Amino acid sequence: MRQAIPAPGVLTTGGIARALALCLLAWVALPCGAQPATAPAIAQVPTPNAASNVAPSAGPGRDGVLRVCQDPNNLPFSHRSQEGFENRIAALLAQELGWKLETTWFPQRIGFIRNTLRAKQEHGDGYKCDLVIGVPAGFDMAAPTHPYYHSSYALAYVKGRALDGVRNLDDILALPPAQRSKLRFGVFTASPLSDWLLDNALMKQVEWYQIQSGDAEQYPGQIIERDLASGKIDLAFVWGPIAGYVARTARSAPIVAVPLGSRPGMKLDFDIAMAVRHGDKEFRQRIDQLITTHQDKINAILEQYGVPLQDQRGQALYTAQRPPTSR
Repeated sequence: MRQAIPAPGVLTTGGIARALALCLLAWVALPCGAQPATAPAIAQVPTPNAASNVAPSAGPGRDGVLRVCQDPNNLPFSHRSQEGFENRIAALLAQELGWKLETTWFPQRIGFIRNTLRAKQEHGDGYKCDLVIGVPAGFDMAAPTHPYYHSSYALAYVKGRALDGVRNLDDILALPPAQRSKLRFGVFTASPLSDWLLDNALMKQVEWYQIQSGDAEQYPGQIIERDLASGKIDLAFVWGPIAGYVARTARSAPIVAVPLGSRPGMKLDFDIAMAVRHGDKEFRQRIDQLITTHQDKINAILEQYGVPLQDQRGQALYTAQRPPTSR
């Protein structure tokens, strides 16, 4: 259930949340296919102590530790090397709380919440982790926080291969019929672009990718960069944070990422939040406060990864030019 793309096939709040969960949990990430580890590993990262932030007497953080649940191989979201933007946002939260940071690693796939947020520690009465950094707003398997970013699906292609003028879906349809009929589209299952492809008689030109690939060492960005660069596909429809990251970091070919706007009957932009257990109301309020107070810092991290940030109207907030940097 990797976070790679919110993959809403149903446009109700519940339907979007469930579909996004199957993809996002990271997928709102797109990659979904790692096999569960027999025992999630825990990484500890010490953070500065803030005397003004007192750990609660009960519940998450009572021992001064922020425990987050993350996928070990799902860039740009998270990675065991701490290189993902969700890793960096978790580190920011821990620093502002004055707590240590611990990460429980588990592939974001079906069973992610059960094996992380709801899983008890083997020794002790606490849970393995208390906070998931990326879920669709409206996610019902846990209690979502306030959204901390809003983004959309995007199209991606290699610069210089006769598609440089494509900036939206209408531009694809405006291509000469002979050129359009030869295009190969890379699309992940459960993509909200499926109906558009069907309505425009393009389904026979689709190269389908499974949200859950079955290979824990592959993630969506990797797959898209490889197949765009090789020419296996000409255009890819992917969740914006993945497309933006690939465009920033690809070395095999110059890749362009173009955010797409929603249309009547086709929702392409979504709010992304964090999530805690339903009963941890005080902890959720504390995370909400941190999001509100440090939204500019969070945006700066997202900007470095090429995440196409939008407002609630689907308008771009800004486009970052800097590549991701290591912590």
